[in-house]
Amino acid sequence: GRPFLFYLLFPGPVGPRLWSSCSRQPIRSPYGSLIAEPPVQVDVPPQALPDRGDFKLTAVAHYHFRARVLGTKRYHSGIQSKLVPVDVAIGWGRMSDQAALDQLNLTMGNRFFFYEWQGVPPIPQDEIMRSAANNHVIAANAAVASTVSWLRLGQLVEMDGWLVDAVGPDGFRCPTSRRRHDPGHGP
Repeated sequence: GRPFLFYLLFPGPVGPRLWSSCSRQPIRSPYGSLIAEPPVQVDVPPQALPDRGDFKLTAVAHYHFRARVLGTKRYHSGIQSKLVPVDVAIGWGRMSDQAALDQLNLTMGNRFFFYEWQGVPPIPQDEIMRSAANNHVIAANAAVASTVSWLRLGQLVEMDGWLVDAVGPDGFRCPTSRRRHDPGHGP
């Protein structure tokens, strides 16, 4: 499988908005694409955002999406988990279609989102890469952090925020990807 990554900071009042209840069970949907439009990413001149503890953040693009949650992964160890405790993998287009997702094995680990299938892929591999992303979510406040921690597989979400470059203690650097078709490891 291929990994996807983006660093995000989501401000408070706008997102995330959830379109289903707060049960922890995965949500299955009727066949058909649920979200047609890909995320919108607009580069901005680098601008400093408020520090997050020992981390300095620089916004480099505005980022907005409506998508289906393909998975979430919580991280508890390492310096990065202090800034980014949760990753959220999302899909749109045919990667929001239950028929395609039923034929894929989707997993997350080590800050990456992976996919695999048996036999022939349900949709072309390049379409899978163009229609899914792993988002490293930096919540702007406790309410957003709580909401993100309760996201569940199959849920429809809308988020609005920034792609950010992060710098932290002990030489920690996390540049965000600025490419929509990034296979992983940032810029």
